[in-house]
Amino acid sequence: MPPKNAPSNTFDWMVVEQSLEEELRLERNIRFIEDCENLDVLSQLCVSLMRTQAHQSKLLKQAVGHIALMEAVFYDATQKP
Repeated sequence: MPPKNAPSNTFDWMVVEQSLEEELRLERNIRFIEDCENLDVLSQLCVSLMRTQAHQSKLLKQAVGHIALMEAVFYDATQKP
């Protein structure tokens, strides 16, 4: 039996919830980028973002795969023979 605070849906943990502060910080950063006219700065930012996105994408894929494996093992272990 799952804990009381466990999500009702198996995939609820994958829903991203941002606080108002996080949303406002993101919007401020987006507006800074939109207003930037320095092509060198924008180019460096794009390169950095591409590297970061590739790394985070791979890490997330590995983490979700690991979690899915752990859930499958847990599910198998909790089933009655």
